[in-house]
Amino acid sequence: MLTRMTLAPGLRSRLLIMVEKEDTAVKVGSGDVPVLGTPRLLAFAERATVQAVADVLGPGQTSVGTRVALEHLAASPIGAHVEISAELTEVDGRRLVFAFTARDGQATVATGTIERVVVDRERFLARHVR
Repeated sequence: MLTRMTLAPGLRSRLLIMVEKEDTAVKVGSGDVPVLGTPRLLAFAERATVQAVADVLGPGQTSVGTRVALEHLAASPIGAHVEISAELTEVDGRRLVFAFTARDGQATVATGTIERVVVDRERFLARHVR
């Protein structure tokens, strides 16, 4: 059995972040401007996908990221409040597909999709972590 509850499209999560100096392209090495860096934006979006299914995965299960498509559309300076929303849009066996959007007020900062796969945590760690 994959999960203890129904893992189905429509599960959602939302998080609100404030861009800090540690989140900037300068700090993470992805550019030389003090705005939200794409790697940090992706990390926040992935956090939202993990949160969306956290309560429905079975004991000992987790999900791991396998594919990302991200379009970073607008810059967010230090101090900006960015809301990242993720929604589970497809379930294909263990494969989960999420759509996400990041907004800074009314402006769309980013959109994309993230795919994750449900795995048994212990088995995964035994195979991939030494």
